[in-house]
Amino acid sequence: MLDDAVYRFNRQSFIETDPISIPHQFTLKQDIEISAFLAATIAWGQRITLIRNGNLLMEWMDRSPYEFIKNAGNKDLKQFKKFVHRTFNGDDCVFFIQRLHEIFLHHSSLEELFSTKDGSVKSGIVAFRKHFLGTPFPQRTVKHISNPDAGSAAKRINMLLRWMIRKDERGVDFGIWDVFKPAQLICPLDVHSGSVARALGILHRKQNDWQAAEELTNRLKLFDANDPIKYDYALFGLGAFDKILKS
Repeated sequence: MLDDAVYRFNRQSFIETDPISIPHQFTLKQDIEISAFLAATIAWGQRITLIRNGNLLMEWMDRSPYEFIKNAGNKDLKQFKKFVHRTFNGDDCVFFIQRLHEIFLHHSSLEELFSTKDGSVKSGIVAFRKHFLGTPFPQRTVKHISNPDAGSAAKRINMLLRWMIRKDERGVDFGIWDVFKPAQLICPLDVHSGSVARALGILHRKQNDWQAAEELTNRLKLFDANDPIKYDYALFGLGAFDKILKS
């Protein structure tokens, strides 16, 4: 069932209905990762709304996010102060753009911020979070950069890592980062994918936390040890389109 679902949902037609459609508008590595990071950050709620708001951010960046981020000054940030996507508001948005500006003054890619000595995804996310929040920030903004050390499943950052790292012969995920191998990735876990996984009997932990994400990923490795996260497509598709939870 899972392999069949991957085949059906991991395809080009998936892109236009998913937030990954935002970075798919670009070809430059930095454009892809900046747009992907912002799209993943707001990737909750109604998909139509989050795609619309992701596109709005790209329009405000003149459809050249890397060029915009490199040169962004205070005047350029005014309209971003009115941005709202659910609990991600203008203060959060301005801070994110300012931090991206500062980061790209010293780094050629966001990928560098995930590198750690032990090379694990969990420590990489923690390192990225520590660096991103390494300057004074609005206290409300903390919740938008997940912390697996505090138990968070870090769904949106794990989804970003899937986009950037997974080598996808069908052209959905980008595979432009090498900081981790696809086999190391952790399955993005939220209430929907968790419910489907439990209905299929491949997840038993009740909380949707980091421990559950690891449990699910380890189970998926039994099906494909080299590319377990491809089953993220299956969990999404079986819930959203096949309505497995209603059968």
